[in-house]
Amino acid sequence: MEWTYVTPKKKETVWTSKEMEVSEAITFAEDIEKTGRVKQLLFYDARGVAWTKKELIKLMKEIETEPHDVIAYFDGGFDRQTKKAGIGIVIYYKQDGEQFRIRANAQLDELQSNNEAEYAAFHFLLEQLEHLGVHHLPVVFRGDAHVVLHQLSSDWPVFSDEGRWVERIERKMKRLCISPIYEPIGRKENSEADQLATQALRGTMIRSTIQLERKR
Repeated sequence: MEWTYVTPKKKETVWTSKEMEVSEAITFAEDIEKTGRVKQLLFYDARGVAWTKKELIKLMKEIETEPHDVIAYFDGGFDRQTKKAGIGIVIYYKQDGEQFRIRANAQLDELQSNNEAEYAAFHFLLEQLEHLGVHHLPVVFRGDAHVVLHQLSSDWPVFSDEGRWVERIERKMKRLCISPIYEPIGRKENSEADQLATQALRGTMIRSTIQLERKR
């Protein structure tokens, strides 16, 4: 949040806040406006786009009816004997004041390694997000394929074998205007997606969407 402060003698200075949640930023903005010393208030999102308070409040009302607060998990497995891959994804999101979970998996042919299966799982995850209608939002991506997440975040170099997958993923991410937040996790924390990938390898296909109970 950027606040242009003006004194009674018309001197100005600009103050910038730390990063915060949108609801918290709007609360602070409403309090700041009570000072009568506001020339301009702007809010900047993760992409550096500026919003006025009116625009931000309107956006939040629109977002409430669309999927938001998205946390997405992925995992891929590869069987060297059958040359088949199993991929699984889990998506948690909020919509209309309720929380939902999507679980899905798939079995793929023509992949060459477990690492490629992990990339295919991530791409499959993006396809499900697109189908869900997620766009112009930050999304938290979690998985135990640390190589994939570190390469997508440009922390680690990308080799030729993975390059085509990285390009496909980045193109789709850009088209959806998703701001990714990569969070590598342990295998135990990724158990839901891991189980779905294993079930896909065994030929058990799963696709479900459920509404979760609110925590009391």
